[in-house]
Amino acid sequence: MRNLLILTILLASTAFAAPDFDETKALADQGDADAQYNLAFMYRYGEGVPENDAEAVKWLRKAADQGDAKAQVNLGFMYANGDGVPENDAEAVKWLRKAADQGDAEAQFSLGFMYFSGEGVPENDAEAVKWLRKAADQGDAEAQFNLGNMYRNGYGVPENDAEAVKWYRKAAEQGEANAQFNLGNMYRNGYGVPENNAEAVKWFRKAADQGQVNAQFNLGNMYDNGNGVPENNAEAVKWFRKAAEQGKAKAQFKLGIMYANGDGVPENDAEAVKWYRKAAEQGDAYAQYNLGVMYANGEGVPENDAEAVKWFRKAAEQGYAKAQYNLGVMYANGDGVPENDAEAVKWYRKAAEQGDAQAQYNLGVMYYDGEGIPENHVGAYVWWSMAKTQGDESAKGNLEILKPQMTKQQIAKAQTHSAKCYESDYKDCD
Repeated sequence: MRNLLILTILLASTAFAAPDFDETKALADQGDADAQYNLAFMYRYGEGVPENDAEAVKWLRKAADQGDAKAQVNLGFMYANGDGVPENDAEAVKWLRKAADQGDAEAQFSLGFMYFSGEGVPENDAEAVKWLRKAADQGDAEAQFNLGNMYRNGYGVPENDAEAVKWYRKAAEQGEANAQFNLGNMYRNGYGVPENNAEAVKWFRKAADQGQVNAQFNLGNMYDNGNGVPENNAEAVKWFRKAAEQGKAKAQFKLGIMYANGDGVPENDAEAVKWYRKAAEQGDAYAQYNLGVMYANGEGVPENDAEAVKWFRKAAEQGYAKAQYNLGVMYANGDGVPENDAEAVKWYRKAAEQGDAQAQYNLGVMYYDGEGIPENHVGAYVWWSMAKTQGDESAKGNLEILKPQMTKQQIAKAQTHSAKCYESDYKDCD
């Protein structure tokens, strides 16, 4: 994925005390570039005059034409955002380049973004790196963070985790939350630095305290698993909740588990359902499966097989083997759907091919009984053999019952098919 740069193109609005409008206008009319820039700012933000982006552009252009770098960069932003002028990335690049050539770090950073994303110029990672580096060398934290991303992913430079860590650290030490999160991940996984969970926790916490949602989730996991900190379910819940309340589906799922199990919070199935549902509605397959289980068992919600089927199906269609198995069971038993052995076989097979031992066992039963598929002792033998290799005792017992019912030729064929099935990771089993 190339959506690694986190960049914002906005007219600068910090550290500005609006001067007297009439005085500023008079100086701007006389060609004073600083006054022209200040007047543009006043029009942009409605300071002492009604907000008017077109007038802001007019005065930015006058200052920019005189070589004022801050006016050039902001004129570029106006074109990039379509504020006061029709959106025009090529014009944005033109003005950003003028400011960047004068050493404006914000312009250099933004120009790097334009090259990375191919907006207003042909996409060119090497040029993106060039401009990001210029801004990063001036201490621009966002540029440092994004230059780290370029090294991490090998965009425009050879992939180099140590260099990625270097630039993430520079940005992280300036308080850049995304860099802090990424630096934590580098320590967590031992990329570019020795693996160090305590350091990972340190940087996740710094980012999490700033509201970085992924850091909050990761910090919750560190407490949940006792990695880099003593295991503490209450702290895990605290951080999962913060991320969940920002809408992170994985955190909502984990928070649901904590409520279902009573880990760090009093056990509460209704709360578990609430958080599973939030994650499930965002497409999280694990949450969809768990929500299906809650409906099937009547935990936290009234028992409802049709709803269970609905959520099992959503997870199953995303390839989650446990949900595929459960959906097969629902079809086999006619729970929440009309009984349909062929559909049961279909879903058992999908789960069995992913290595789900229960599905392999049940698929063997369907072959043996000829339910939803023609009776086939060889097929039953193959799938019970696969379940047996995973320790399924029922499959082991069924094979002992099945063998006397088969000819020597059938057993030999079944054993050949079983070997192919096992060696192909359950993909070539017929």
